[in-house]
Amino acid sequence: MSTPPALPALLHPLVRAFLDAPEALAGALMRFGTPSHLLFPQVYLDNLARLRAVPSRHRLPARIYYAHKVNGSTALLRTARGAGIAVDVASAQELAAARELGFAVADIEVTGPKGRRMLTALARSGVTVNVDNPWELGELAALADPGAPVPVLLRLSGFSGLSGSGTVSRFGIGPDDVDELLALLAGLQDRIILRGFAFHLDTGELGDRVRAVQACLTWIERAHTYGLAPDVIDIGGGFRQVFTADPDRFDHYTRMLRQSLLGHGEPMSWGANTFGYQLHGTGTGTGTHGVPVFHKYANTEPATRMLDDLLATRLPAHGGQPLARVLADNLLELWCEPGKALLDHAGITVAGVEFVKRTVDGSIVVSVDIGRDTITPADQEVMVDPLLLPGPESGDSPPGAAGGDGPIGVYIAGHLCLERDMISNHKVWLPRRPRPGDVLVFPNTGAYHMDLSAARAAQHPPPPKIAVHYRAGFHLCPDADYRPAPPDPAAATAGRS
Repeated sequence: MSTPPALPALLHPLVRAFLDAPEALAGALMRFGTPSHLLFPQVYLDNLARLRAVPSRHRLPARIYYAHKVNGSTALLRTARGAGIAVDVASAQELAAARELGFAVADIEVTGPKGRRMLTALARSGVTVNVDNPWELGELAALADPGAPVPVLLRLSGFSGLSGSGTVSRFGIGPDDVDELLALLAGLQDRIILRGFAFHLDTGELGDRVRAVQACLTWIERAHTYGLAPDVIDIGGGFRQVFTADPDRFDHYTRMLRQSLLGHGEPMSWGANTFGYQLHGTGTGTGTHGVPVFHKYANTEPATRMLDDLLATRLPAHGGQPLARVLADNLLELWCEPGKALLDHAGITVAGVEFVKRTVDGSIVVSVDIGRDTITPADQEVMVDPLLLPGPESGDSPPGAAGGDGPIGVYIAGHLCLERDMISNHKVWLPRRPRPGDVLVFPNTGAYHMDLSAARAAQHPPPPKIAVHYRAGFHLCPDADYRPAPPDPAAATAGRS
């Protein structure tokens, strides 16, 4: 293979500057070791500024709720609080963390499944409750105190005309139940205040979001006939990240991967992994079809464009006016709950190379000191290349351990004694053979990668989270110790020429 395929990652200029400053990374490794998660609050603020600018350009009142579940970082929660945005919490623990850091109850929304104990606490808390089902609303109605009404959103589901898996969800209230709930709310206005309607779609399709918004607009009109006055449409989150720095090279890699699954060219898959593809046919009729588990890594549309396109969409049912104009003219406020979009490129994970071995089939496996569950989100295959850098201990390797010059195709294994603990089931080409003591830097791990599946099997401790701040140089501290500083105009452009 003359030119090995690659999956180059997009890096924020501040993260690139940090990795290009040998003393900065070396200082982090000497102080905190590996594995470790590094978070960049200034990148978070950069993402927030870009997202805030979108509804502002459309002259639309909007509230951003940081979806705290994407990362348990205290530093990022403090950053959100300091930036004056609200927070979306999905557990009693997240609610307590937000209150401890000073979020006012008016700036907290609670989403996700909620049992009786959680609802009992929420009924007297003053926070906004995103109601998932009729049972939750009934429980709140029974628990709420007259004179201190609970603000709620009704989370809707079952929108007609959605594509793919968006048609059925375990969450939300179906259209057949909404009228009954509106009638109930009409008689409970001393205890429950209907703020508006909400939805959350996993699909990134613009048409699906437009259909969901149109349904919410219809239900807002319907609610007024019951004497209710909702003024919020909450479009949830689900805004995608941009992982790849080169979509053409991404497409080239996936084409070669599909061919390798059919037995053509160099093997590129660990074991019998097909990454969600289905193989079919024989001889010249062979092929692959289906949606791979890594399809979101091919996305090139930033969250800001997704939101801008949605707000600019013209609605035929409203005289062809753009959605933003329809909302503003009807005195409706837009809420959204970004998590991934705010963490995009705001975190990296550093792991140490422990050893390199050749398996019986000739594959080269690089074993690192972190497990798959601590660096990958659920069953996703992370389709961006890690960066290979020398570590403070890599110089101790014996002569010849580098194994020659030139790119080498490897698989990356985690530190658990489980066959499934493969951080990369696809072949990764590194610029040289790694040495024990080298480090691999995994880009863009801030959203879900660090926490969603994190396990403590074999009593391995979770990697520490480190906050990285730039002000006339890079400064690092434990995540819990981070305090936001006044904005530094140079931070967002550090490393740019």
